[in-house]
Amino acid sequence: MSRLPSLSWQQVVRALERAGFVFDRQSGSHIVYYHPETNHTVVVPRHRTIKMGTLREILREANLSREEFRKLLG
Repeated sequence: MSRLPSLSWQQVVRALERAGFVFDRQSGSHIVYYHPETNHTVVVPRHRTIKMGTLREILREANLSREEFRKLLG
């Protein structure tokens, strides 16, 4: 299993939107997305770079594997 690249919050949001997630709301520096079919909710911090542990948690919340997420990044 290969490592994920260092990503900005914009890249993470773009990949989530490609996976079908929709913007729900923003609270301070955190953006909340949800998937209308699966009802999964994902919180993305608006940080310059997303730390690896945070990115793993986002993928877990979104129910996406690393390979699926890498394909969504394009």
